[in-house]
Amino acid sequence: MKVLSIVIGVVFMLVCAALVVLVLAQEGKSQGLGAIQGTVENTYWGKNKGRSREGVLKTVTIVLSFAFVILAIVLNMMA
Repeated sequence: MKVLSIVIGVVFMLVCAALVVLVLAQEGKSQGLGAIQGTVENTYWGKNKGRSREGVLKTVTIVLSFAFVILAIVLNMMA
């Protein structure tokens, strides 16, 4: 049980570090004066955002956040 707790703890720390890096790598919602022009929903980039770098970062961030919560609960139950 002790070895499993250590392994899960190491995985938890890796998920935490990856989550911090991914959040910092994403662009902000407001792009300064570029936000005044309106939304980009009707442009090519707005329609294909899920396939872009930002879309991938968002998806991976969501998956890692769920992994963070699940690992935190498991580690709490093991303690």
